[in-house]
Amino acid sequence: MDRNAPPVAGPRVMTAAVQVEGLVKRFGERRVVDGVDLTIPEGTVLGLLGPNGAGKTTTVRMLSTLIRPDGGRARIGRYDLVKQANQVRRLIGLTGQYASVDEGISGRENLYMIARLLDLPRKRAWARVDELLEQFDLVEAASRPAGKYSGGMRRRLDLAASMVGDPAVLYLDEPTTGLDPRSRNNLWDSVRALVDEGTTVLLTTQYMEEAEALADSVVVMDQGRVIASGTSSELRARVGGQVLRVRTAGQEHLDQLARRLTAMRARNFRVDAENSLVSVPIVNESELTEVIHMLAASRLPISGVDTHLPSLDEVFLTLTDKPHRPADPDATVVLRRVF
Repeated sequence: MDRNAPPVAGPRVMTAAVQVEGLVKRFGERRVVDGVDLTIPEGTVLGLLGPNGAGKTTTVRMLSTLIRPDGGRARIGRYDLVKQANQVRRLIGLTGQYASVDEGISGRENLYMIARLLDLPRKRAWARVDELLEQFDLVEAASRPAGKYSGGMRRRLDLAASMVGDPAVLYLDEPTTGLDPRSRNNLWDSVRALVDEGTTVLLTTQYMEEAEALADSVVVMDQGRVIASGTSSELRARVGGQVLRVRTAGQEHLDQLARRLTAMRARNFRVDAENSLVSVPIVNESELTEVIHMLAASRLPISGVDTHLPSLDEVFLTLTDKPHRPADPDATVVLRRVF
């Protein structure tokens, strides 16, 4: 054995930037967050998904020390969330759902004010402001009042403001809400650049394509609990198979098709009434054959049939086990935007 040979590098061990175990938050008798576990390795993005009221924002508020947990524990870096809250605050940045900048002063003044509140010396504060204006493509608008910014520019200014202290962990709570597609894509590029530089990101979102575009892994919450976790591919694999999509010639035929699927006990099918579309998860070939035979026997006017891999929207709906019930008009689910 050659003792002078360099050591062989082993597999890289991913260090957790955020480790959460059994996190609980109650409001009155209601558990808004009910035993949540999360692990976010350093330099990665975790997408936290779920419908309104699932507990996503409350989880972020706890992890950013804005509210105190009622149970469980969490570490941000090497610091305990509750016992070492001041140290945690030095590690994190937060961009909430709505613009938090002062609209009456310029973008440059907003960033400088935050830098000084973080105790950066004047010279260093101005240098940091210039860095962020360049990084988030706000140089030309730097002297204008923030109230004159477009929605996309204000969200970039928000993101820049959360980065003044160069946080190791960044919480993004539905950062692209209300943005047009171009502004959203620009913000995604900014987030990717931060992650490339080593920032760890917890992203809450209601947009499935946002999670797929940015997240290394995904956690799905519903009613305060984690109901699934993994990569996008892993979550799809849990549902299994393909999805058969059938488009009818109109609403009347859509209702007839839904009743026939219910009669044959088709599982977890979804109805998009606006687009006259029914989506049926298919686990095996016999199920597909059975549905196709039913369509042929029904003689319903069908304008289109295809199969595709399940989207994250459909994965979520299947995991939460909320099947369509034709007798209940409120049970109709529109797939275009379920969250």
